[in-house]
Amino acid sequence: MAAKPVRPRALAQADIDAAAMHYLGEAGAGLALAFVDSVERAFSQLGTHPGSGAGRYAHALDLPGLRFWPLRRFPYLIFYVERADHVDVWRVLHASRDVPAWLRAPGPE
Repeated sequence: MAAKPVRPRALAQADIDAAAMHYLGEAGAGLALAFVDSVERAFSQLGTHPGSGAGRYAHALDLPGLRFWPLRRFPYLIFYVERADHVDVWRVLHASRDVPAWLRAPGPE
């Protein structure tokens, strides 16, 4: 099976950029790059096996198909929906956030 492309929405990309900048400011380039590498590895996993994420929030938020995948080494969760031709990444949120509120936040998409 061929991997599906993983497409982060603008909000997801902004989440990634903000987290990377936070790590850059707090701990330096090494940790910021490690965070980005972790995101890229997770995207690769999701493109190859999009059904592997947990659907815990799908029912609570009434968003069928919503899944999440935790990053290794970092307290972030990737929220996504598998589409016929790609993996649609909605948000990349810190695990301690109020996830339902952040997922419901209005955005440009």
